[in-house]
Amino acid sequence: MRVLKVLAGSVLALAAVWPAAAQPASAEAARSAERVKAHIAFLASDLLQGREAGSPGFDIAANYVASQFAQLGLKPAGADGGWFQPVPLVAVRPKDEGRYVLRDRSGARTPLVFGEDVLPGRLSSVDDLAVSAPLVFVGFGVVAPERGRDDYRGLDVKGKIVLVLSGAPSAFQTEERAYYANARTKRAAAAARGAVGVISLSLPSDERRRPFAQGRRTWQSWSMTWRQADGTPFDVAPGAPALGSISVAGAQKLFAGAKKPWADVVAAAEKPGGDPPRFALPGDLDVTLHAETRTIESANVAGMIEGSDPKLKDEVVVLSAHLDHIGVTPPVNGDGINNGALDNAAGVATTLEVARAFVESGRRPRRSILFLTVTGEEKGLLGAEYFARNPIAGQGTIVANVDLDMPILLYDFTDVVAFGSDRSGVGPAVRRAAARMGVAVSPDPLPEEGNFTRSDHYRFVEAGVPAVFLMTGFQNGGEAKFRGFLAGCYHRPCDDLNQPIDYAAGAKFARLNYEITRELADLDQRPLWNKGDFFGTKFARPAAIADH
Repeated sequence: MRVLKVLAGSVLALAAVWPAAAQPASAEAARSAERVKAHIAFLASDLLQGREAGSPGFDIAANYVASQFAQLGLKPAGADGGWFQPVPLVAVRPKDEGRYVLRDRSGARTPLVFGEDVLPGRLSSVDDLAVSAPLVFVGFGVVAPERGRDDYRGLDVKGKIVLVLSGAPSAFQTEERAYYANARTKRAAAAARGAVGVISLSLPSDERRRPFAQGRRTWQSWSMTWRQADGTPFDVAPGAPALGSISVAGAQKLFAGAKKPWADVVAAAEKPGGDPPRFALPGDLDVTLHAETRTIESANVAGMIEGSDPKLKDEVVVLSAHLDHIGVTPPVNGDGINNGALDNAAGVATTLEVARAFVESGRRPRRSILFLTVTGEEKGLLGAEYFARNPIAGQGTIVANVDLDMPILLYDFTDVVAFGSDRSGVGPAVRRAAARMGVAVSPDPLPEEGNFTRSDHYRFVEAGVPAVFLMTGFQNGGEAKFRGFLAGCYHRPCDDLNQPIDYAAGAKFARLNYEITRELADLDQRPLWNKGDFFGTKFARPAAIADH
């Protein structure tokens, strides 16, 4: 981590401390909105070049956050008594478009067309890969014992390439649907059954949301994983690499001559039960991939407010937000800098406001609170995963996580979606906090997006920690704003300061997350997973699960 001392000193003057008690609530809300605006303006400026993990722009952002933590009087909570937890990374990107050739039983060869039929997969542990194997279609690739469902039942996939549909059946509960839709879950299931590679197939509904051709703009960007203690890249399923993504047009080629046509598969998959026929395809696929790798260094930034209760202060509530974005990509309308104003300069700005609110409240929380801005979220929730698997010495026991990611601050939100909250004792705290602010808690309006597994809180869930991630909701005009952002500016250069950002909504979002975090920090008993909960059962220790 390159600590830019000159910058770290200069940014201290960018935001002044204004004691909340000295001003009426409305005046303090206005000041909070101005501070949110100032933070977003700096973090989303062109100077930072899109804050890609491991880049100089990210390092500037990390030093900015550290300087704000210092100004607020937080205690450094990184490695060796500093603000930073180093996160060693490996970056990988394709050298070329790859080669995909389908061979049918007659020996006829059909190449798949880059950008139309296929986009190359991302390798993590090798630079070059050549695989030639039969194809087996396994539907959604769901293995759900609790539902009595195994999409591999009756299929032999050992030594073969597995084709899996993206997503999961729409009838599944939204957060469980996200779990089964997650690429890691699917690759792990395939690897456990001896597959030598996994290819994801797009459904027509996927391409209506995000046209396949859009992937051509960023196909050669760097993907990343973190390095283990022995220097090797971390990979949940190295034996079953992600070989590529296939479009609807490409899938029609793969299913030519199959026992069931692609149209029948689609029709069955898009029913609520999502249970298409599964079978071996008549052809083999030859895949050749070439990649380049490099090792890079990045860091999480950590500051703490120590708890006041002698018995509870060793229990820690983590408030997290990702600091990185996707950097510089091929231009759109002449602009290639992905500033990431809402994703996630807004989340970091509101995190800083939550920290300020605790400091200025004059009342220390009973439990300790760790404010954590993480690297590599856009590369697979890497900073959060590294933190969860490599805890900083002396940080205490993490009992809850509140994650702030991409609040759509384009309207005055009046409801939120609290992902994960109803699975544990976090839920009542969220509902009480929201009620005090007159904010409704709504169900997930976008279950097809799989948002539950796409933000940093999920790495805490995988570590057995109850967590919540708030999304601004669809009420009060929010649906049009949210869908418009996803369709127009998500992961594009126009997520910048030219958007009509509602900074007062940012202050409101910060206050709501403060109220939730305060509740969790001051509870008499740490939040426990609900008895029998899907994620608690999969990931938590018995002591962290309620007995009733």
